[in-house]
Amino acid sequence: MDSDNIVSELISSYVDAFYQEPDPSLMELRSFAEEHHVPIIQKDTEELLRILVALQKPARILEIGTAIGYSACFFAECCKADILSIERDESLYRTACSNIRQLGHSGQIFVINGNAQDVLEEMNDSEFRASEEGFDFVFIDAAKSHYREFWDLCLPLVSEDALIVCDNVLMRGLTAIAPEEAAHKHRTSIRNMRDFLQFLKELPYADTCILTVGDGVSISRIDREAYQEFIRS
Repeated sequence: MDSDNIVSELISSYVDAFYQEPDPSLMELRSFAEEHHVPIIQKDTEELLRILVALQKPARILEIGTAIGYSACFFAECCKADILSIERDESLYRTACSNIRQLGHSGQIFVINGNAQDVLEEMNDSEFRASEEGFDFVFIDAAKSHYREFWDLCLPLVSEDALIVCDNVLMRGLTAIAPEEAAHKHRTSIRNMRDFLQFLKELPYADTCILTVGDGVSISRIDREAYQEFIRS
């Protein structure tokens, strides 16, 4: 499971041939990330996100995990949404801000340097609380062991019929391995991700699918009325 691909190289190469390249400046950023082994969204994940954003037409996007700013800039090129992105690592934060400026998206993307749980808790404690002004689209692509915490903190901040997309949920195929059969260092991560995906599939207020796109993607559509009933019960 050392490869980033969870499908065969033959199939990946074939599908990549259909990849719709973004703006040249953004493509240059992708090339830089690939050359320097900086993790960004895979090409087929990008293609899926392009379609989801086109269908959802979000006015506000929340991203957890900015990295070098590639996916935030990609969203900015796909739609006119206001984008809020959170990045914990200060070095990555500075790099992302620089890339966002260079690609001309500073007026559309706002990046916060901080721990996502802390930032989201502050947002929940503020007057931001979800309403018609909530986030229509949430993209979670950060520390895999904290996906459940991110999810719980995002829910009060989303709008009706919001989409929450989580990337890398198959963890290069490790999620499909029974924890006791995996190397000891991976067992906790596998259990956490398996528990998270099972949690998503059982939620009464979200419809979720799990796809073998990229490194695995979960897509959840939120019924806010059902969510409100759920938290009152």
